[in-house]
Amino acid sequence: MKIGILQTGHAPDAAREKLGDYDAMFARLLDGHGFTFDTYNVVDGEFPDGPQAADGWLITGSRHGAYEDHPWIPPLERFIREVHGTGQPMVGVCFGHQIIAQAMGGTVEKYSGGWSVGRQTYEIEGREMALNAWHQDQITVLPEGARIVGHNDFCAYAALLYDDRIYTVQPHPEFTADMIDTLIRHRGAGIVPEAQLRDAAAQLDAPTEGGTIGERIADFFKRRA
Repeated sequence: MKIGILQTGHAPDAAREKLGDYDAMFARLLDGHGFTFDTYNVVDGEFPDGPQAADGWLITGSRHGAYEDHPWIPPLERFIREVHGTGQPMVGVCFGHQIIAQAMGGTVEKYSGGWSVGRQTYEIEGREMALNAWHQDQITVLPEGARIVGHNDFCAYAALLYDDRIYTVQPHPEFTADMIDTLIRHRGAGIVPEAQLRDAAAQLDAPTEGGTIGERIADFFKRRA
């Protein structure tokens, strides 16, 4: 099964040297399931010819806001609606989670409650699990047809399911402790409150369950193949 990765941002240089870009992180997360991957750097204006270019689609995280005025955002929203219309499976993570909601009629905003960074606990599909997060933006109005399947006290819409065709999550199952450490050191300073960065650094050695969500994503793709 071919998964098209719509890359909506690039990892910091320090992360790419060690961990690769976001597409490489997702390829590792979904390794062992027989998938092949094609990457489209939509953040740089590179789009597939159409939804049939892959069997399923995955939208990555980004440092950009879904509501920002970038030339690649409107065509990405159109592509999301086209994929939804075909019935092909689509997955969105962090920015991907947000841009899909926006494309489907929801609202994304810079959250007044601040940032969520590092290891966080969520209830996802009836199970408590710890996952890494890195975001301030949030979905604040759900689009029609979205069903909440994950949340915590900070993020009411942490995982969504649309007609069993689209599955999206706000936290980052693909982010390892190494990635969070890199973000703390290279993207957090002066942006995220210092106390939150210290908190996140103190929990780098604590276990997370990104692999569990990776399995859920892989199963979601394979059931729709």
